[in-house]
Amino acid sequence: MIDKIKELIAEAEAFTAQSIEEVEAFRIQYLGKKGLLNTYFAEFKNVANDQKKEFGQAINQLKNTAQDKVNALKSELESTEEASLNGDLSRPGDPISIGARHPISLVKNQIIDIFSNIGFNVSEGPEIEDDWHNFTALNLPEYHPARDMQDTFFIQTDPDILLRTHTSSVQVRYMENNTPPIRTISPGRVYRNEAISSRSHCFFHQVEGLYIDKDVSFADLKQTLQYFTTEMFGKSKIRLRPSYFPFTEPSAEIDVYWGLESETDYKITKGTGWLEIGGCGMVDPNVLTNCNIDPEVYSGFAFGVGIDRIAMLLHQISDIRLLSENDVRFLKQFKSAL
Repeated sequence: MIDKIKELIAEAEAFTAQSIEEVEAFRIQYLGKKGLLNTYFAEFKNVANDQKKEFGQAINQLKNTAQDKVNALKSELESTEEASLNGDLSRPGDPISIGARHPISLVKNQIIDIFSNIGFNVSEGPEIEDDWHNFTALNLPEYHPARDMQDTFFIQTDPDILLRTHTSSVQVRYMENNTPPIRTISPGRVYRNEAISSRSHCFFHQVEGLYIDKDVSFADLKQTLQYFTTEMFGKSKIRLRPSYFPFTEPSAEIDVYWGLESETDYKITKGTGWLEIGGCGMVDPNVLTNCNIDPEVYSGFAFGVGIDRIAMLLHQISDIRLLSENDVRFLKQFKSAL
């Protein structure tokens, strides 16, 4: 048995390898949990007492020889591989994982592109807002019952500070700092104290538009919305249903005719073929006055659409919560939609 160990020592000393994989296979063969070395260690108890010393020395020599060979070959091969990588500039690089834009960003950018084609710029403002810009300037003075339409997150230490409930507050700031003609859209995240479900969340995203100039009419509003729905959805048939918003008068809900060509169409339109996408109206003169714009000279319209709802519609997303859970499996689906 000692002679066999000496043969293995000679084989280990003579071993060469061309790759790290071959070195690892050698290590497992000799030094692994079920390797040759452990097999001979297990036989130690069966060796005659007068041979135990020589047997033990042979096993230790085999162990040291195999371990030294593994270390030497690994070091040599790793140095060779590093030199090859540093020297061969034609060698292909490591693949880089490509990310994906979030569906909210995809839809927002598409809406911005559509309105930029007809002269609208983009305006942004703070998500933590004061009462004046979020409510009072928009014809919602303190104790106005219409404030109950939006369940608001107020900052506990200061009742005048809140999380904005709409991006109309951005429009107020823009009107305060710019003179007509004004043509702007305000995309952003808004907050409302609502129960979270598959169809609603306590925060979501809007794009609100504003056009202020001389002789702006409701017909201008309708034509703008007609253009938007055609470019966004490929659907040109819309309707405006009378509604109420404190900052516009008259006001209307925007419906687009989606059709009834599939079971999904029946589900999302509740069997009517019509789908509500937002609200609109002519800017109330009081709002213009609050923003230092003369309502006797200027008029305008405003509209707002929900980015989340449009994203769910275009990408067939069944649960709004998927948009904010950062599930990589969900987000990877949008790699091809850059």
